[in-house]
Amino acid sequence: MEEAGEEQREEGPGRVTNEADKRAEEKVAALEDDPPKDLEDWPDDEAKYKTFGGAEGDTGYDEGPTANLGASNVRHHEDGSVTVDGEKVDNPDDYKGDPIPGGPTDPNSPKLSGEQDLTEEGV
Repeated sequence: MEEAGEEQREEGPGRVTNEADKRAEEKVAALEDDPPKDLEDWPDDEAKYKTFGGAEGDTGYDEGPTANLGASNVRHHEDGSVTVDGEKVDNPDDYKGDPIPGGPTDPNSPKLSGEQDLTEEGV
């Protein structure tokens, strides 16, 4: 359904977009070279539904704007080790981000019911 005053047009095979979509895509394109580090800094309007590089994505992860989000060849293993291109790194902490506030890896989040701190004495 077209909003009043917004012109729709065809873009690509079978795509109909309006001016609001075009503005949202431009907003995300401006973020591609230097993506925000904090979730609060990302768009919270229609642009939050757009994808880096556009919907079709003609490039691989390491080639287009998604390359700014981090390397695709980093693997985190259950034992805490990290490999890059199959080779174990000396300091795995270099490849870990900050914990999500309130998430399971946040040391400041409250314990859940039935959860215990394994660092307490006697446990």
